[in-house]
Amino acid sequence: MENRSSPFKVGLYAAVVVFLAYTMIFGYRKSFTVATFDGMAIGGYSYKTLLVISQVLGYLLAKFYGIKYIAELKRTGRGKVILLLTGIAWLSWLLFALVPAPYNIVFLFINGFPLGMLWGVVFSYVEGRRSTDFIGATLAVSFIFASGFVKSVGAWLMVQFSISEFWMPFYTGLVFALPLVVFVYLMEKIPPPSQEDIRLRTERSAMTKADREAFVKEFYAGIVACVVIYCFATIFRDIRDNFGAEMWKELGYFDQPALFSKTETPITLIILVLIGSMVLIKNNYRALQTAHAFILIGFTIAGVSTLLFTTKSIEPIWWMMLVGLGLYMVYIPFNAVFFDRLISTFQYTGNVGFLIYLADSFGYVGSVGVLLSKEIFQVQLNWVTFFSNSVIGLSAIGLLLTAFSMVYFDRKYKSQKNRELVSA
Repeated sequence: MENRSSPFKVGLYAAVVVFLAYTMIFGYRKSFTVATFDGMAIGGYSYKTLLVISQVLGYLLAKFYGIKYIAELKRTGRGKVILLLTGIAWLSWLLFALVPAPYNIVFLFINGFPLGMLWGVVFSYVEGRRSTDFIGATLAVSFIFASGFVKSVGAWLMVQFSISEFWMPFYTGLVFALPLVVFVYLMEKIPPPSQEDIRLRTERSAMTKADREAFVKEFYAGIVACVVIYCFATIFRDIRDNFGAEMWKELGYFDQPALFSKTETPITLIILVLIGSMVLIKNNYRALQTAHAFILIGFTIAGVSTLLFTTKSIEPIWWMMLVGLGLYMVYIPFNAVFFDRLISTFQYTGNVGFLIYLADSFGYVGSVGVLLSKEIFQVQLNWVTFFSNSVIGLSAIGLLLTAFSMVYFDRKYKSQKNRELVSA
């Protein structure tokens, strides 16, 4: 795969490889959520919720550390970094199975921290290209597909081989180990951006502390609005992702391992088509505004579908699919195209990883806060009720914040263009 290859071939190759690589990485993260650990409680708190909180805390700290680490990441040795971090995550599942509860809860934290670094490392292979919208969309939807696929694999291992809830995550990692090595090797073969890519999307490079501070200062209000929007999306994505098994059980669906893939695969395909089609938009400013439009539509779908579900106007399976689609229409642009187009629109030299990890860090603060509040204050709501009631209210707030962000960056762009005309 040489740099002389056509942009289409490079983009298609990169899209397939990063999709499969990150799907394999997900095999070390979310399989445990298919287990319900019924009847297990520690100090009056749900054992599974404590496991989720422990892992998310690891993710949370990784995101804050990643603001600096990913922003300063060099473009050499990334494959070894991926395998090392994934290896630590896999080892944590072995220790989780060997050490009795509740002492094994700490290994979820150890699992979460290295995995929390990997999104930025993988995305660094594909940012700053003419085809980044399509590649980024493919990479971003990998965790929608992978979330359902990995849970189905975990559930299958428990049903077919009678593997316990504690050993299942380790054996799931074993299933994904060899494919991960293969796809990381293939990812290393992705050529760097061409000169035309750099001309159209600006050069991507490590950012110093001063660079990061200058960028945030320039776009402070818009970044704050985006971080809050992303925080909402992260909270609800995590609840749906981590407690999907409980929600399906409350909705009356039992022992159906394929259900996770059945609902997530259509969402994956729809998001891939929507976000991937943005590669056809050459103008970076228009693409940035289009991303805002997708987010607005996403909040609308999530809120309206939930209202219909609460009035029993649609079936539970349709609600789970539609609310998932809406939330991912909010969540995916930030992980795939939004920040890449933002940097390109305003011609900043930097990298997307810094902005993604800035948003991610506060997103996981919100996610941890919700989980802790539910346990500490002993909120006696089932997950379906808690999730549906929250989605309606915060979708309305999300619509207002997205509209503000859309207007803010529109004014920033027009102001910049006016200054360029005056100086010319």
